[in-house]
Amino acid sequence: MQKILTIGAGRMAQAVISGILQQEEETFQVIVSNRDNLERLAQVKESYGVETTDNWKKHLTSSDILFLAIPPREQENLLKEVSPYITNQLVFSVAAGVGVKELENQLPDGTAVAWVMPNTAAEIGQSMTLYALGQHVKEMHKNTLETILRGIGPAQLVCEEQLHALTPITGSAPAFVYQVAEALGKVAMTKGIEEDVARKLVSQMILGSAQMLSSGQTPKDLMDQVATPGGSTAAGLKVLQVEGIEDMFEKAIEACLDKNKQVY
Repeated sequence: MQKILTIGAGRMAQAVISGILQQEEETFQVIVSNRDNLERLAQVKESYGVETTDNWKKHLTSSDILFLAIPPREQENLLKEVSPYITNQLVFSVAAGVGVKELENQLPDGTAVAWVMPNTAAEIGQSMTLYALGQHVKEMHKNTLETILRGIGPAQLVCEEQLHALTPITGSAPAFVYQVAEALGKVAMTKGIEEDVARKLVSQMILGSAQMLSSGQTPKDLMDQVATPGGSTAAGLKVLQVEGIEDMFEKAIEACLDKNKQVY
C-alpha cells in the first residue's frame, strides 16, 4: 500500500481523495494536511475517514506520493518548504500555471514530478484531466498517477506546452457551456415555463448531446442528423455561423491564455 500525503483540503483535493478511496483495491493510505484551516481538516476527516494532520513534515519522509493541492500563489513558498524532505517521492500538483519545469526547478535533482489539470467535474468523477510528466518520472510513477486520476474521470497525457495551451478548453470551457445553458434557459423561460423546468430541459439536452459526442461520431455528422437542409435547425445554425461562433470561442480561449500569462 502506497502512502499519499495531501497538502491542501479544498474542493479539488477532496474530489481526488474521494476518487482514490473509491478504487476497487485498497491501494493507497491517504493523509491530509491543511494547516491554515483546521475546521476544514476536521470536515475532511469526518467525511472521508482519512488520517489528518496539521504538521505535514512528520509524514513527508515516509510518504511515497506528495499531492500538492494549494492555490498557485502559495505554491512557490511551499515547494521551498518541502524540498529538504523530498527523497524518492512522486510529487504532483494541481496548481494552475505551475508546470513541470517549475516543479523540477524548485525540488531536488531527480525528483519525479507531474502537473495535473482536472476540471470541476472531478467532483462527480467526470473530469477530463490533462497531465504532463517530468523527465524523471518512471513507468511505475506513471502507472500510480493514472490509477489516482482514474477516480476522477478520463485522463490524457500531453506535453507541458500542450497542457498550458489546452487548459482553457478542458478547464475553463465548462464555464462557457454553463453560460450557454443559462442563455438557453432564459430563452425557454420567455415561453412561459418556470426556471427549474427550463434548467431541467436544457441540462438534459446538454447531457444527451455530450453522450452522443462520446459515441465516436463527429460533431459535423451529429449536426447533419439534427439539421435537415432548409429546415428550422439549419436556419438556427446559419445564425450562429453568421454571428461568428467559432471566432467567438477562439477569442475566449485566447483571452484565457493571455490572462494565464499575466498571472503566472
